Amino acid sequence: TSNQGVRIADDQNSLRAGKRGPTLLEDFILREKITHFDHERIPERIVHARGSAAHGYFQAYSDLSDITKAAFLCDPQKKTPVFVRFSTVQGGAGSADTVRDIRGFATKFYTDEGIFDLVGNNTPIFFIQDAIKFPDFVHAVKPEPHWAVPQGQSAHDTFWDYVSLQPETLHNVMWAMSDRGLPRSYRTMEGFGIHTFRLI
Repeated sequence: TSNQGVRIADDQNSLRAGKRGPTLLEDFILREKITHFDHERIPERIVHARGSAAHGYFQAYSDLSDITKAAFLCDPQKKTPVFVRFSTVQGGAGSADTVRDIRGFATKFYTDEGIFDLVGNNTPIFFIQDAIKFPDFVHAVKPEPHWAVPQGQSAHDTFWDYVSLQPETLHNVMWAMSDRGLPRSYRTMEGFGIHTFRLI
């Protein structure tokens, strides 16, 4: 599939002007593949670097055709392959799974119509309401740069300084300091789509 989840019939032959002509710039599959190749040396994720994943399938309990056109939600007999990645938000790739932190998840549904992505967290709210504050929040929860410790988001002053200056964070801080901050397992973790979306 393409990066947007569209099925591709042929990713081994470039579009050309004629049988032996030059490659066409309108070949978005070639451009996407080369761009991906050029960026293969990917640095660690800024957030959600530490994760675990599982393959499985999704099967709707009932026909939801009254609220959506998505075929995989309209046929209770249909089994749709899925891939789910669970993660802590703040820790790096080498951090522990046992730190007090919000947990995130990203689910890929491999449907007949293409890939459907669904992401969320284990809390129904988020630390900030305005996206312009996101870089500041991430800097506050990351390890202090002069010694790169600790790996727990609430264990250092920069986090609490940020919280004290941004009262909107307190609701999610209360959730993070509850048992939700240390879920028993990903199997028992509740998930919430904390951003606005709608079914079509």
